[in-house]
Amino acid sequence: SLTFNLTQGAYCVDPKMASSLFPSLFSPAAVMSLADPTSDTTPFFSDDSEAEGSEERGAGPSQRREVEEPASGVSSMRSVFTVIVLCFINLLNYMDRFTVAGVLPDIEQYFRINDGKSGLLQTVFICSYMFLAPVFGYLGDRYNRKVIMSVGIGFWSVVTLASSYMPREYFWLLLLARGLVGVGEASYSTIAPTIIADLYVKERRTQMLSVFYFAIPVGSGLGYIVGSKVDGMAGDWHWALRVTPALGVVAVVLLLFVVKEPKRGAIEARPEHTLQRTSWLGDMKALCRNPSFVLSTFGFTAVAFVTGSLALWAPAFLFRASVFTGERPPCVKGPCDTSDSLYFGIITVVSGILGVASGAEASRRLRLRTPRADPLVCALGLLLSAPFLYLAIVFAQASPIATYVFIFLGETFLSMNWAIVADILLYVVVPTRRSTAEAFQIVLSHLLGDAGSPYLIGVQTDSYMWQFRSLQLSLLTCSFVAVGGGAFFLATALFIEKDRQRATNYAPSDDEPIVVPKSGRSTRVPVSSVLI
Repeated sequence: SLTFNLTQGAYCVDPKMASSLFPSLFSPAAVMSLADPTSDTTPFFSDDSEAEGSEERGAGPSQRREVEEPASGVSSMRSVFTVIVLCFINLLNYMDRFTVAGVLPDIEQYFRINDGKSGLLQTVFICSYMFLAPVFGYLGDRYNRKVIMSVGIGFWSVVTLASSYMPREYFWLLLLARGLVGVGEASYSTIAPTIIADLYVKERRTQMLSVFYFAIPVGSGLGYIVGSKVDGMAGDWHWALRVTPALGVVAVVLLLFVVKEPKRGAIEARPEHTLQRTSWLGDMKALCRNPSFVLSTFGFTAVAFVTGSLALWAPAFLFRASVFTGERPPCVKGPCDTSDSLYFGIITVVSGILGVASGAEASRRLRLRTPRADPLVCALGLLLSAPFLYLAIVFAQASPIATYVFIFLGETFLSMNWAIVADILLYVVVPTRRSTAEAFQIVLSHLLGDAGSPYLIGVQTDSYMWQFRSLQLSLLTCSFVAVGGGAFFLATALFIEKDRQRATNYAPSDDEPIVVPKSGRSTRVPVSSVLI
């Protein structure tokens, strides 16, 4: 039954003998499956894409819809996990940022520095964060965002841990370390919202951005809480700075193994056109010609100024108010009383959750009546926060309870802006410019906002003999800045509808630059110059 074919160089098996030995292999169904190119069986060493293609060709319309992946390239379940991981990392960022504020009296006492120098801790960090944001925005629009964030967060964790070991005589090293922390945060903050934008659209995107931006007030509040509690338990403020680096390692692992890079702009792509990247200079020109983006950025600058000032100085202000009224003795030797940081942290967490949630819900309901809902809600939040912040600062020495109540109301209305401002940017800017737009907004809002406000307020307090009164007068400027921010958001409402339609219907012009070879190298020229 088994013979060797010399002509073909192969063994041949008698069909009758083979069918008797292996009836299942030579059944009619098996023979038909071999002849049918759409059979479920595929070669073992075939390419996955080929196997998927054969399955799609053999599947019916209903089965083909089940096999077909989302436009973003990320499944719905994976998208949810991606948002959770990004939210966790965002929470760590803000938790680390405001841990320093939670133990600021101890830092001042340990390094023997005044308010002006302690204000530099926040200013140096913000300046580094702000100036590096455009670099990471440029990279985020062109390269793998997941890799960029992983490297940045790893670097941030190492530098934060190193900052907790600075000797007493070298305060400038602590300033340097806080500046380097801004490198890691810039790599994340400019990119993470654009990943969420590539996973969701419309109301679903707003909901996910609200979840993401819950981390700002919650993380900020936890920074005060963790900083004050760890400082009290360990009796040493250095340990407060060693909590977030350990969690940062966990964040990097989750980022590498859970988050999947979505296809950039695919979820919003239209079949009639495809998005094209332009130069960085071209991106900046387009952004500067976008009134909604520019005006909302100035409005967000006011939010950054107010939150930056309160974040660093509110606990110290509340402590000095109690010293001023004689309720507590001044801090001469550490560890200092950090109960105000604990209470302020709790207020920040609760007011932040309520503010972000109420802002998103108010925007959702108002959109049913007007397309200008988002900037109007932002303006309302700032304008309502201004009087409550003013009353909180004025009543500080008269009634601590009233002060905490007014701070809670002011921060609640202030937090209504976080998710909505991010959503405005994402729908008035085309996908290929979003990281650059995020970076530009970070630079402008921090440059005119919280980059200088902590230091300036600290310097003003040193210029008066009565430190509590001087700090009180300095913080009153926050209320007036909030009113100005509300005015910018009202102006944004005049342009928002037109700019949103322009971004939604954006298509590259026929004269979009293309790359052609010239003198041995590539150069970008208009299409019209090469058409015949």
